[in-house]
Amino acid sequence: MGVTALILAAGEGTRMKSTLPKVAHRILGVPMVEYVVTAVRAAGVERIVVVTGHGADVVESLLAGTDVEFARQDEQLGTGHAVMCALETVGELTGPVVVLAGDVPLIRAETVAGLVQAQAASGAACVVLSALFPDPTGYGRIVRDDTGSVMAIVEQKDLEPGHLAIAEGNAGIYCFDGAALGAHLHRLEASNAQSEYYLTDTVALMVAAGLGVEAVVSEDAEESYGVNSRIQLAEVAGVLRKRINEGHMLAGVSITDPSLAWIGPDVEIGRDTVVEPMTFLMGRTGVGEGCLLGPDTRITDSVIGAGCTVDSSIVIGSTLAARVSVGPRAYLRPGTVMAEGSKAGTSVEIKNSHVGAGSKVPHLSYIGDTDIGENANIGAGTITCNYDGRSKHRTVIGDGAFVGSDTMLIAPVEVGPGAVTGAGSAIAQDVPADALAVERTEQRTIEGWAAQRRDKGQGDE
Repeated sequence: MGVTALILAAGEGTRMKSTLPKVAHRILGVPMVEYVVTAVRAAGVERIVVVTGHGADVVESLLAGTDVEFARQDEQLGTGHAVMCALETVGELTGPVVVLAGDVPLIRAETVAGLVQAQAASGAACVVLSALFPDPTGYGRIVRDDTGSVMAIVEQKDLEPGHLAIAEGNAGIYCFDGAALGAHLHRLEASNAQSEYYLTDTVALMVAAGLGVEAVVSEDAEESYGVNSRIQLAEVAGVLRKRINEGHMLAGVSITDPSLAWIGPDVEIGRDTVVEPMTFLMGRTGVGEGCLLGPDTRITDSVIGAGCTVDSSIVIGSTLAARVSVGPRAYLRPGTVMAEGSKAGTSVEIKNSHVGAGSKVPHLSYIGDTDIGENANIGAGTITCNYDGRSKHRTVIGDGAFVGSDTMLIAPVEVGPGAVTGAGSAIAQDVPADALAVERTEQRTIEGWAAQRRDKGQGDE
């Protein structure tokens, strides 16, 4: 039978002090709940149901377009009640059922898979993931009898003096036998300090019914860290960043200061690439081998070819072929495509444009909605005037063209292959191939004007 996962993501997260639902807060650019969904899916879980409540529309929109199902918990009456709402929506579940929270983004797929395997091997009604915490405050405690068998889970607010010395805490991740879960869920009562239906109370109910309950102690307590505040959000982000960065370094990537590199979970990086400090690689970004990225660089949802250099620049939604040079202080906006060996230099902004192989935009230019051929040179201060106040228009610059410094190219306009524009020109008409286009007013020189101005004291303050 297939495995089902119920991800509980209905809580408001009042300690976050936010209008955003807790599980929608992002870590390294990814919503918290998405880490949990990804881990569960990678563990081989076939059916994923996310229980939403507070800010349900926001949470569900984050996971839209995936194979995730949703159930609503309109009134938050505890974890047991959340599972009740899920079963009301999806119906009876007979196979293994993994239950976990949407605010535990450090959980690994291997841990989820191991929990499922432990339940299958033991035939237990429930297998609980536990951890030995240096300070278990805030976690429910695993209560065992003299033989070491699990007897119950007692929540923090309901602890009795004899429970305070227990270091084994509940990680909040379970694998139930679906039939056993359904049979005991309706027996839960809200007779506790929070007047809620605790899912953890099913453990004592199952034990009392003579069913087996086991606890698997996690080898890494960090996996069970939940996020309830901005402080914990930052702490979890630090753990994820370290985990991701170490993975890349073990695969042959140099990160000169791992504490100052932020790399998202979906980023791929080729061997022998160097990531300098204060570099952010986010979203669906792929980086080839032998690149130099940073320092002070942000790349999002982009493809970076082998041997590229991106120095102190921002690259968003762009594609760079091999040996492209970007920066310093360049800004490549969505839709930018740079062919092999091309360059976007200092203080250059490019948007929705194609820069041909070997072409250079060395400095201080804006290139928007433009197609540049191969081996063209764009002089300093060039601007493509692509917007007339209502519509965007394209500029075409041919192979081997030379655009003089401070040229305004007023789109729609085409500069032919091999053509040249004079510095300081405003080009509003097409320039034929191999032609020179110059548009300037005649220079006027008035001899002695500056001296006369000084004599009249016009320059004094």
